[in-house]
Amino acid sequence: MQPHYIEFITVGFGIFLLMFEAFSSGNKSKLGLIAAAGLTLILILQCFVCTCASVPDWMSRFYHYDQVALFYKIIALVSTILVLLMAVDFRKVLSRFTSGDTSSSGLGEFFCLPVFACAGLMWMASARDLVSIFVALELVTITFYVMVAYMRKNVGSLEAGVKYLILGALSTGFLVYGIAWIYGALGTTEVTLFSNIIAKGEFNQSYLLMGIALILIALGFKVGAAPMQLWIPDVYQGAPTPITAYLSVASKAAGFLVMMVVLGPFLAMSATNSEVVLALSVMAGATLLYGNLAALQQENFKRLLAYSSIAHAGFLLMGVASRDFSAVSFYLGTYLLMTFAAFFVLALVRNQDDSDLIDAFDGLGKRNPLLAAVLTITMAALAGIPLTAGFWGKFFIFAAAINAGQSWWLLAIAFVSVAAGFYYYLKVVKAMYWNAPTTEKAIEVPVITKSVLALLTLAILLFGIWPQPIMDLLK
Repeated sequence: MQPHYIEFITVGFGIFLLMFEAFSSGNKSKLGLIAAAGLTLILILQCFVCTCASVPDWMSRFYHYDQVALFYKIIALVSTILVLLMAVDFRKVLSRFTSGDTSSSGLGEFFCLPVFACAGLMWMASARDLVSIFVALELVTITFYVMVAYMRKNVGSLEAGVKYLILGALSTGFLVYGIAWIYGALGTTEVTLFSNIIAKGEFNQSYLLMGIALILIALGFKVGAAPMQLWIPDVYQGAPTPITAYLSVASKAAGFLVMMVVLGPFLAMSATNSEVVLALSVMAGATLLYGNLAALQQENFKRLLAYSSIAHAGFLLMGVASRDFSAVSFYLGTYLLMTFAAFFVLALVRNQDDSDLIDAFDGLGKRNPLLAAVLTITMAALAGIPLTAGFWGKFFIFAAAINAGQSWWLLAIAFVSVAAGFYYYLKVVKAMYWNAPTTEKAIEVPVITKSVLALLTLAILLFGIWPQPIMDLLK
């Protein structure tokens, strides 16, 4: 099977779900289970497509398939499956702010849209031309516009949707303008030709640097990097919790993949290397400082995870600036496990206690010891404590930065950021075990959430001891 068939199958599956939803009645949450099952089959099919499979000549300029593309397609599929499963257990909150009752009659499209977003993320993983990158990116962004504001009876969700729409449109303008400048400087939008053109010296450096700067601004918005990160706390807090997790993992992974693909040739060439590295280093330092320092005072767990997402973007930018794309990809793979585990617990508490505050986790160690243990392991992994997957992610990023001879000030900021992370992540652990519970009511864990949390926790611990499977997948 040719690899590009998988994306067409995914889009076809999304259309089938929309048609099925239009002619079905009753409980719409079954659509989420059908969508998750269908994407699981597509994931299995994707894993059997050989990376040596050929791509038609007419697509070869716009579509590239290799081990890295496979890795990010797996991230896209796994993330979407987890989002759909989380949404099924989160349907009580979703229904209250859509249809206004306990029924799930207004949730049909909510279970269909992530499938189309997944197809866009998979196309983005294989895009190697600025035009195809732009088209895939906009397919993803447009679906997120709808999903972020889906809880239309919730003022916070509507506010988040408006902010995301306005700033997303602005970043799209920067991206298109940057593509135009690069095309004007190099005469092509095909990324694989950039290095040869720069090596021959057949370009205008001022035009090229202007285009790179504009694209950095646009991609900085997508990944939540300073100074384009101001939208993240409000949008993450207002969006439905499953979509917040989707934004935090899949959207960020796609943004960093595009950043590595587009900036890779410029980082490799001496004519542009110093300027691009300096810009990335400054962005990384500012992102680390903002994300970690702002997280210290947060009392809302969802907002804390939003600032945490900004901080992690800073570490990933360090990896991009160091040109160690394997370290960045490994970090994103482990970040998926940790972040989804945290959001599954948050969605469960939000569903039963109707609160996103850290106070809602007071005494969780007594109300549900196993759930508290899972969240403790997750927070430890996000902080980068050894014997968890998060430790190896940070270790490889620091190793890449040191080997690349990164500036001492950036490494110093990164070390301070790690120390700050210990404080605000373990603050949640303190609330679970040291604070008295506000209610004695036990937290019930649905079967889906229980199964997913067990798998994610085992993966965090397994890859913390034995990270080789992720490294083998990246080769």
